[in-house]
Amino acid sequence: MPLDPTPRQLPDARTTSVRALLTVTGADRPGVTAHLFGALSAGEGPAVEVLDIEQVVVHGQLVLGVVVGALADADRPLGEAELLEHLRTLARGVEAAVGVQVDVESASGPDAPVPAGRPHHVIVLGRPVPPEAVAGAARAVAGIGGNIDAIRRLSDYPVTSFELTVSGAEATALRTALASVAATTGADIAVEQVGLARRSKRLIVLDVDSTLVRGEVIDELAARAGRAAEVARITAAAMNGELDFAESLRARVGVLAGLPEEVLDEVREHLVLTPGARTLIRTLQRLGFRCGIVSGGFTQITDPLAESLGLDFAAANTLEVVDGRLTGGLVGEIVDRPGKARALERFAEQYGIPLDQTVAVGDGANDLDMLNTAGLGIAFNAKPFVREQAHTALNQPYLDAVLQVLGFTRDEVLDAVPVTGPAS
Repeated sequence: MPLDPTPRQLPDARTTSVRALLTVTGADRPGVTAHLFGALSAGEGPAVEVLDIEQVVVHGQLVLGVVVGALADADRPLGEAELLEHLRTLARGVEAAVGVQVDVESASGPDAPVPAGRPHHVIVLGRPVPPEAVAGAARAVAGIGGNIDAIRRLSDYPVTSFELTVSGAEATALRTALASVAATTGADIAVEQVGLARRSKRLIVLDVDSTLVRGEVIDELAARAGRAAEVARITAAAMNGELDFAESLRARVGVLAGLPEEVLDEVREHLVLTPGARTLIRTLQRLGFRCGIVSGGFTQITDPLAESLGLDFAAANTLEVVDGRLTGGLVGEIVDRPGKARALERFAEQYGIPLDQTVAVGDGANDLDMLNTAGLGIAFNAKPFVREQAHTALNQPYLDAVLQVLGFTRDEVLDAVPVTGPAS
């Protein structure tokens, strides 16, 4: 069978209601698609047009579906049996040429109804992803009248993640249904609306304590003042939303009075970045993102951190220092819960980036205004109070899992920033 036939002149007519589905399965290899469509365009028989195509390759195994419709013949009506017999003859030739299986069946009849509502991406992440997470997600989608149109793998390291394209499901109902699946299986499940906005994000702000770095800086400082347990209790209550952040911050900073300024250098030198933090930042920077930090911590810690990571901006509180010692007070405006949202707005305006093209990542109650102001707010290993109110949540130990929520595959990450060792 020739691969480069002379294209036939198709009649100037509409597609009839006679349609067929060709399903190609087998080992993927070069030339399969060329042979199939070369056969469809060559030789005698009914003229057809291509109405739909979907292809996926899983571990070297190809599944290709093609819907063709017969073009109306002015001289005589075309029967379904004639089209199917013609296509089956072509299929046998393709099978012999490239060693795949080609099944042909009728696809005639009314078009499938278009699901109501905009489609969504459902990202399932875990290390590992248990089968019950995928099964549960599928049942949840079906239970609210949705349909899974496509599935693809986004990454296999440092987390395994899959993206399901779901149609016919309303966003709130979808998130609610999937939240219970995540809770029972331990997998993370994020939901985002399909559209250009997902790939148009251009600015990300990260909380620092327990997000960009492990632990809480204020707790480390309090330990050097001999007040660690007391301050840790106040920090936990504030992050859970049980205390006003500004009030709790002043109370915690007050216990630091008298500490020598050098303790700030000691704490900063012992900061440990969350695994995947550098990969996340370097990848997004290479992709053109503006990256920065907005923290309820202290500029004496965050400014040098931002400089070392090459970030575009940073906002935090400033500890008052007099004669080389902390006074237990703060200088300037407090970056609290509403202050974090204002900082996000300020930086977005500075770089001319609409808020719906921004991403915010944080773990505490004081991050909520920022998370909900951003186009996408991600609760990272967050308190339950925060997870319930953010756009989506990640409970993985790797910060670069944010890239999969944004729809980037592992291969795209490697193309942007080669990673040769563990995520950092």
